[in-house]
Amino acid sequence: MSATGAARPGAIEKPSGKGAADENFPVGSWLLPGRLRPHVATYYAFARAADDISDDSELPAPDKVARLARLAQALRGESPGDKEAFKAHRLRDSMAATGVPVAHGLDLLAAFTQDATKLRYASWGELMSYCRLSASPVGRYLLDLHGEDKGHWWASDALCDALQVINHLQDCKADRRALDRVYLPLDWLAEAGTGVEALDAPAASQALRRVLDRCIDGTEALLAKARHLPGLLRSRHLAAESAIIVRIAERLCVELRRRDPLAERVALTKPQLLSCGLAGAWDALVGRRLPPASAPAPQSLL
Repeated sequence: MSATGAARPGAIEKPSGKGAADENFPVGSWLLPGRLRPHVATYYAFARAADDISDDSELPAPDKVARLARLAQALRGESPGDKEAFKAHRLRDSMAATGVPVAHGLDLLAAFTQDATKLRYASWGELMSYCRLSASPVGRYLLDLHGEDKGHWWASDALCDALQVINHLQDCKADRRALDRVYLPLDWLAEAGTGVEALDAPAASQALRRVLDRCIDGTEALLAKARHLPGLLRSRHLAAESAIIVRIAERLCVELRRRDPLAERVALTKPQLLSCGLAGAWDALVGRRLPPASAPAPQSLL
């Protein structure tokens, strides 16, 4: 990389300059065991590199797909000599050392590849199918890294999918402007009597507001399942981080419902984040968010 962060000619990466500090939620925080934090950082660096490729407005779609395919080949161990794919090689080594399946990286690449070519989502169900590739693998990776029961993936999936939709709502205007990418369900827009062009306005119309609120309703339904996650986990460290993230997500839903993501970037203040952190830590400590007797039926996750 050059001093400005620009990729070399022929390089895979197109770094945006974003890092863990730019995320809404803690990434590999001090709450996690020290021995695992380097592996989480490796996974995040890989995901960040792939996400930057898919979100680059200057790269044509075929170029994005080709770059992501090279990362996938490296992660599968098919191109050990591709030095430009070093973050994929590092993740493959990390996953081999920890026994975590490479599928949790390959699924992310499938989602980012989809982002390069798919700009619209017909329904909430179609959006949830996308989230199963773009978001669920992150939680599954963390659970597997900590040796947690795969039977608890349902609660982790619900949390990660909720976080993904929250991010979509925060960035709905920027995604439309920079990439003409719209994650709001088209059928909900049509039912409200509006379309994707509503995202071009300086403020949300009443029709678009109804769609945004409907997406928040769906997100809050996911979070109702995600609240059980901390109580399901054996790792106190991961349970604490999960409880804090649930609290942050809940607060962001409140803010997104009362504020306009077209008129401003909806994010939490430092005092709000601190409040969520303390509340989440308390939830984890006293075990107030208890698990159900069993996982919900698969169809109820949608």
